Amino acid sequence: MILGGTVTGVYRTPDEWEQLLVRSGFKAITAPFSCADSDETIERYMRIVEKHGVKISEIGVWRNILGGREENLAYAVGQLKLADRLGIECCVNIAGTESGLAWDAADRSNYTKDNYDNIVASIRQVIDTAAPTRAFYTIEPMPWMIPDGPDSYLQLIRDVDRSMFAAHMDFVNMINQPRRFLCAESFVEECFSKLAPYIRSTHIKDSRMELTRYTTHIDECPPGQGELDYPRILAIIDRYLPKDGAILLEHMSTFGEYDDAFRFVKKAAEEAGVEV
Repeated sequence: MILGGTVTGVYRTPDEWEQLLVRSGFKAITAPFSCADSDETIERYMRIVEKHGVKISEIGVWRNILGGREENLAYAVGQLKLADRLGIECCVNIAGTESGLAWDAADRSNYTKDNYDNIVASIRQVIDTAAPTRAFYTIEPMPWMIPDGPDSYLQLIRDVDRSMFAAHMDFVNMINQPRRFLCAESFVEECFSKLAPYIRSTHIKDSRMELTRYTTHIDECPPGQGELDYPRILAIIDRYLPKDGAILLEHMSTFGEYDDAFRFVKKAAEEAGVEV
């Protein structure tokens, strides 16, 4: 597998970004550009990526496309078209919500039949409009939004019924109940055994839970700061992902945080005898 993440730091130009990329040691990254950038800017980034032999594992949408949000839908289509043009295999978003609290909020409407039908329709609309042949549109699982487990993801894949709809793996986002936390390795095995044929990109994080305070509270955290048995987790992932399958660190703010997590995962891989 290939280990990487989001290149983090202050930069104003692709050349300055290149210095941060080299410093990171990442061999897989999230795209540092979008369909809103000029072709010239995108080409400069692509030349840098190719120069250093780095894989762009995913390009993000990260906009709510439910409820007739035409601007957000157009952006999702633009991102998927760009991914297809550049050969980036995974274009990722979340399902979205009708909540007025936040675009990624927990809301009871997230689990209604009408909302589910809207999710299916919006995914089809993005894929059918973009008409990709190389890039897959995917939905990142969320703790309180469809898909929130491997079975609901499989059902979504069946219901969307599009060959260019695939899976984005974020098992920590699906550790949303005590049993999944306490039996994490078994749950991760379930996730990969069921979804492996569809997985196009994977996020890696850690998880921790208050064990004696009521009621359940589970936090995401960087690898090494939680309770997941990372040598065992990486051994599981290694059995299911191809050798060029990417695992991406995310949700950290500084280079130092990413570097600590990167080193932790590399060490855990060595302990597990997994080539990263």
